[in-house]
Amino acid sequence: MHPWKRYRLRDGEKVRLARWDPAERADGAGSDRAAKRTLAALLPEIDRRQSLLYADHRHRLLVVLQGMDTAGKDATIRRVFEGVNPQGVRVARFGVPTEPERARDFLWRVHPVVPADGEIVIFNRSHYEDVLWPRVHRTIDEREVARRLRAIRDFERLLVEEGTTILKFFLHVSRSEQKRRLEARLADPTKHWKFSVHDLAERPLWPAYQTAYEALLEATTTEEAPWFVVPSDHPLSRDVIVAEILHRQLERLPMSYPTLDPAIRRQLRRVGFDGPARGRRAGRRAA
Repeated sequence: MHPWKRYRLRDGEKVRLARWDPAERADGAGSDRAAKRTLAALLPEIDRRQSLLYADHRHRLLVVLQGMDTAGKDATIRRVFEGVNPQGVRVARFGVPTEPERARDFLWRVHPVVPADGEIVIFNRSHYEDVLWPRVHRTIDEREVARRLRAIRDFERLLVEEGTTILKFFLHVSRSEQKRRLEARLADPTKHWKFSVHDLAERPLWPAYQTAYEALLEATTTEEAPWFVVPSDHPLSRDVIVAEILHRQLERLPMSYPTLDPAIRRQLRRVGFDGPARGRRAGRRAA
């Protein structure tokens, strides 16, 4: 079954993350070797479609990546988007709000970085952080949580109505796998920079985060801005799932390369250049 159907949540669906196996492997990724073969076939196609998106300059694509610490947001971006043209792809990361950001509504910092025509923008964490962390740490009450989730749903509807396609991925990692990855960071000096005491402080809050994510996914998955629950204990399988869904969405967008402006054609004729064939003949004569 294609990951689009297998891992997509439906509007109104009850979400219990315990029912989703974080160690499940996708079709075409039954082993790491198979996953590498699948990615090797997919990534050039994503690159081709992204180039067309950039040239066509009519569509916008927002990719949201959410998940617990070590779920693989950075790695997913590196692998799935490794071959695309950086002119048409941006990554936006949302950390702790700054003082100017805290002085405004919680979506104020998000709108300026959404994709423009022809762009793919990847949110490495996102506007959902302003619901998750405050809810888990109880700096806002449940009434405010509900209000923010409604605001997010309305905000994403606005983006869609203005021409943005939205794909949201929850990278679902198990608690035991998170522990293993944190230990691996400590064991590898080249990964010490990624380790933070914040990661350890949040570990005991795992159940609260799972509950918060369940409510968030239920409240904000829509037909126009769906969530996908991506099993993420196996990194290459995770990347295959994201790449398959991204590729399918790019394939569904009606895109074409723009034709040459008639005014430019007239100018070319005036200077004696009628097209590629004549240009090649001229080049041979000059040689």
